[in-house]
Amino acid sequence: MSGSTPSPGSPTPDRGPAPSINGWNAPYVENLYQQWAADPTSVDAQWQPFFEGFQLGVERMPDPAKETDDGVPGSPHAAFAPSGDNRQLQVKVNQLIERHRNLGHLGAHLNPLKPAPPIPDELELAALGLDAVDPETPVDAGTLPLPGPATLGALTEQLRRSWCGRLGAEISHIRDLDQQRWLTDRIERIPLEADLDDDIRKRILRELVQATGLEQFLMRRYIGKKWFSLEGNDSLIPMLNELITIGSADGVEEFAFGMAHRGRINVLVNILQKSYEQLFTEFEESWAEDFLQGGGDVKYHRGYSSDIVTDAGRPVHLAMASNPSHLEWGHPVSLGRVRAKQRIRNDEARDRCIPVLMHGDASLPGQGIVQETFNLSELPGYTVGGTIHIIINNQIGFTTEPIDLFTGTYCSDIARAYDIPVFHVNGFDPELCVRVMLLAYEFRQRFQRDVLIDLYGYRKYVHNETDEPAFTQPAMYKVIREMVPVVEQYADALLAQGVISREEYESANHRVQNLMDESQERIREQPVEPAPPAFDDQSAWGGFSPFYDWTEVDTAVPRARLETVARAIGSVPEGFTPHRKLERLLDQRGNAITQDEPLDWAMGELLAYGTLLLDGTSVRLTGEDVMRGTFSHRHAGLFHAEHGEEYIGLNHIDDEQAMICIHNSPVTEGGCIGFEYGYSLGDPTMLVIWEAQFGDFANAGQVFFDQFIASAARKWDRHSGLTMLLPHGYEGQGPEHSSARIERFLQLAANDNLEAANPTTPAQIFHLLRRQMKRNFRKPLIVFTPKSLLRHPAARSPVADFEQHGFRHVLDDPSVHDPASVDRVLFCTGKVYYDLAAHREKVEAGHAAIVRIEQLHPFPIEDVRAILNRYDGVRKLTWVQEEPRNMGAWTYINEQFTERLDVPLHYVGRPDNDSPAVASTKMHAAEQHRLVVEAIGIDPASIASS
Repeated sequence: MSGSTPSPGSPTPDRGPAPSINGWNAPYVENLYQQWAADPTSVDAQWQPFFEGFQLGVERMPDPAKETDDGVPGSPHAAFAPSGDNRQLQVKVNQLIERHRNLGHLGAHLNPLKPAPPIPDELELAALGLDAVDPETPVDAGTLPLPGPATLGALTEQLRRSWCGRLGAEISHIRDLDQQRWLTDRIERIPLEADLDDDIRKRILRELVQATGLEQFLMRRYIGKKWFSLEGNDSLIPMLNELITIGSADGVEEFAFGMAHRGRINVLVNILQKSYEQLFTEFEESWAEDFLQGGGDVKYHRGYSSDIVTDAGRPVHLAMASNPSHLEWGHPVSLGRVRAKQRIRNDEARDRCIPVLMHGDASLPGQGIVQETFNLSELPGYTVGGTIHIIINNQIGFTTEPIDLFTGTYCSDIARAYDIPVFHVNGFDPELCVRVMLLAYEFRQRFQRDVLIDLYGYRKYVHNETDEPAFTQPAMYKVIREMVPVVEQYADALLAQGVISREEYESANHRVQNLMDESQERIREQPVEPAPPAFDDQSAWGGFSPFYDWTEVDTAVPRARLETVARAIGSVPEGFTPHRKLERLLDQRGNAITQDEPLDWAMGELLAYGTLLLDGTSVRLTGEDVMRGTFSHRHAGLFHAEHGEEYIGLNHIDDEQAMICIHNSPVTEGGCIGFEYGYSLGDPTMLVIWEAQFGDFANAGQVFFDQFIASAARKWDRHSGLTMLLPHGYEGQGPEHSSARIERFLQLAANDNLEAANPTTPAQIFHLLRRQMKRNFRKPLIVFTPKSLLRHPAARSPVADFEQHGFRHVLDDPSVHDPASVDRVLFCTGKVYYDLAAHREKVEAGHAAIVRIEQLHPFPIEDVRAILNRYDGVRKLTWVQEEPRNMGAWTYINEQFTERLDVPLHYVGRPDNDSPAVASTKMHAAEQHRLVVEAIGIDPASIASS
């Protein structure tokens, strides 16, 4: 009878609570097993998978006469049908195995500063009633590989070596059983593997000598400087070296690294092969005047790239992304760049360009951008085929102890939510660290998923080299001061085994120190450029200019080409049924050019994409709900009305075109902005667009605007053409959906570092988007896009405006034919123009000219000067905006007029406010009415009364 047996832990009518799986009652389980064997449906559904798994383990027991694929003998314990005491014993043995696989990491010796912890009670034989069993008792080891006969003692020893050694693996949370089984097999074979080849062991020592040698040299020669030493986690360097060695041998073409400042200098020098001369030039600060021209960044933030030949004799490209002090925030940037490079390399399998991200033990659990980045890892628009994550675990954050840094057992616990395998490893076992790195690489390549290594070590010099650790961690640093460096421990081990001689070891140390001495002497006479050129002809940026020619480029498109695009976006393939409410829209789009109809905003945008695709320029458009558009205006992708098949007409214009990639993003601003910014770094030939659902949502990614988008060119000489569409406009939707915070972007604007535009017609957005890709340089473009104007009958453009002109920085008033008839000029930007024009028409006020400034930065000073010259006799010049006075463009515009043009401006708009907008639609309408009346100077009520 199905369900007649109580589930684990549920009460039974005559025995009280049933024993749980974790608290075995052997006779009870034995009875249930007999029931299940006779009729699987006779036990509770929760017990059925358990017994199925048990039976599967018995059936999979290796034949003792055979060997496994790896040459490891099968279990010599003969298969037996469980019965009586043997069955009860085997149930306990199976549980012992599973407990070690699930919980063994809790007994692993991970912390090099402490002795090995005791084995947890749950893993002791006594916890399962096995302590009285003779260790020589034969048992069924199932899939657990053993070096000899399968006895209880041998099985227990192998479990302890596999799961409770210096590697603590967490894989039981992974829901893909194939992955879990594969990892279990690999982990349990590590203790049985032969020693690493002597050549590899010598390489490990070489890398440790170089890593530790660099730190010690810097500590002697640059007292008082900061570089955030790696010492205490030196094993990272041989781990990375072996990773790129095996990867290059497998055909990997690029490794893309991302990391914060801890250990960054060491990785740059010893992995990416940044020269000692370049590093010491930065330490000596002898480059400031010659190289950076007023910008630059500290040495432990700057990126680097190189082409090297690995120990496998194979070439590989290595890149380290620049990173600010915001620790984890650079990681989505690195992944976006990898996605772009995979596309450029036609790496459809995503196995030739591999991201490696290094984290801090305090920042990984503490910064929400980590969760956002993990969440992107398997999404179609963002996957990079798996990332290798490494935590440089210092067991402290600045001065804060782990108990105050994260909730849970490990700093890596968040990774478990995303089915990411986690390998905690003791950094003072460099050979094991290398094995774990190779295992992580193999997993990533095989399953195309993220994997995480938690490298336990310590931080020898506190947060930085000038700090005093005894203020806050006196006990910890007493132990650290007594630690023998890992390089010395490992060298002693190789000396004892005869792998190297004392002379070889000492010679390697002297060689490294001599090289650094010589390099330091050379750069004091002749400094060198500390970073590779940004516009290397061999890179994707070859052919682009570091200089900015603001001369307008030709963005007009012939009518026939516009018609070709319009037909494509207005049609669907035979047999495709769109939603019936979209049929009229498609008909209008398909015939708009031939019928010479005025075009709306969506058509202006889609025509820009389509004509760029015909020009051979690919487009990537992402953001929340971008396929349809937040305001149901774009409909760039259509879905079959019955079975949901997707169709993007822009990808079916002709056979020679480029492609557009459109991806709806998760409800994530920060991680997605960073990813798209990174993508724009990796491929400057692609129009990369991120659209906010509402403009003010972008503030969730403010770190990227401040630390990357606005300042990266000045700090790191790294350029971007990322385009951001931020819906902006006051329509009574409240404080959270009105303002894209124009003021913040204009505050960031300096030295022509970005472009900010507020286009008001479909033709303007058409030319603006095309201009972004037609110039030979790249700048970030912030576009404040409309909401109500998307369907506003006055906000349409004739087809002729797409065939001629280009993007116009300033739009003069088309209704003013005689400037002498004007007594005031109203300057504005964005949607408020249409409110002013509507009011002027209502009150028939021909005395006011309304001029739109479409490009806010770089400020179009010559275009504005031409407007002022046209209205030379007008004395009342006013800036009108719908934002509060302390927001919007007023502060920026007023400075341009008064300081650069020597022209005073009046202000009309909302008064200063701490909130962008009111919540009430009625209040909004009243405020909007007051400002247009004040600007035009005529109130309709006064006309009516007169």
